Amino acid sequence: MATFQAPKGTYDLIPPVSVKYLAVREAIAAPLRNAGYGYIETPGFEDVGLFARGVGESTDIVSKEMYAFETKGGDQLALRPEGTASVLRAALEASLHKKGNLPVKLWYSGSYYRYEKPQAGRYRHFSQVGAEAIGAEDPALDAELIILADQAYRSLGLRNFRILLNSLGDKECRPVYREALQSFLSGLDLDEETVRRAEINPLRVLDDKRAEVQKQLVGAPVLRDYLCDACKAYHEQVRALVTAAGVAFEDDEKLVRGLDYYTRTTFEFVHGGLGSQSAVGGGGRYDGLSEMIGGPALPSVGWALGVDRTVLALEAEGVELDVPASTSVFAVALGEAKATVFGLVTQLRKAGIAADMSYGGKGLKGAMKDANRSGARFAVVVGERDLAEGVVQLKDMESGEQTAVPVAELVDTVRARLA
Repeated sequence: MATFQAPKGTYDLIPPVSVKYLAVREAIAAPLRNAGYGYIETPGFEDVGLFARGVGESTDIVSKEMYAFETKGGDQLALRPEGTASVLRAALEASLHKKGNLPVKLWYSGSYYRYEKPQAGRYRHFSQVGAEAIGAEDPALDAELIILADQAYRSLGLRNFRILLNSLGDKECRPVYREALQSFLSGLDLDEETVRRAEINPLRVLDDKRAEVQKQLVGAPVLRDYLCDACKAYHEQVRALVTAAGVAFEDDEKLVRGLDYYTRTTFEFVHGGLGSQSAVGGGGRYDGLSEMIGGPALPSVGWALGVDRTVLALEAEGVELDVPASTSVFAVALGEAKATVFGLVTQLRKAGIAADMSYGGKGLKGAMKDANRSGARFAVVVGERDLAEGVVQLKDMESGEQTAVPVAELVDTVRARLA
């Protein structure tokens, strides 16, 4: 047994499972690239204040789950618990918003960290693909992102997910609702920590998953009844655009998500096959976040989709991803043919054909076992007699048929048969 193990709540991605994760990331990213989103990558850690200000000190993410530490130089840093604040910080630092063509459309993929109680679908280290449209207030952008996420999931073969949609209002109408909600919550039997949360951001109490809290929330004021005319009109436009695109959704008046920066549109993708951790992704509009972290007013919208949970959702539905074999040709050298085989494998790779070979001086039986395990469509076997005749033996691993192919014609023959 190894001396060290992966830390609690984390995991290693190893073949063949890692292929699924790569396929999921690619499927989520593909619609974004087609819609004009450019790739961005930010550091794995940031100034702790970025998240305290942006994500919100009342959130569990900041108050309980963030990995914060002090460097040897005295800087207060934190491993990033989410992607939006980091991406917006990077866009502001690079003045992307001053270069025209707003909104700035960005997508990203990476690892994030939260100190949570590990369980199925909830890890302390997890992977997300996200997208942000920065610098424009337009219902079409909100709808676009919802539609692109739906497209990504469906391209993977995922079907049993639901889209929940809500509006959180804006700085004009939400304060009135906040006051009404706080008044309602003050009459409930809540624990001390929840009372403190209600004082800072009462909407977060609506997101409390505990049954004893949800039971008391029956009859709570509904934000929908407090929306101003502008927010109502905006939300109806988002709903209409998503509907026109043929994407089904459900209105959820209690949906608030777990971050303080959301305004107006908020949405979540949930899957029934994941148990209590049903959310596979989500996002919304965050028109005031730029100002919260010291930037100019930049209305924005975005989402993040969990790669780990998407893989779990695919497994729950029994969806097998159609991923290409990592090896198309596996070469076996017998006797003194190794140098020649090595050269042939190099030629195949240069021609864009995935190729591997047997190493370690194994005999024919052991080498062919390696070929079977590789999943290759073809095996190339070369012995000393083949060398003398200028041929190789090309074996179809599916049919078992074996034919002699001139060395000079191997690449073209394999390419034709794979096609």
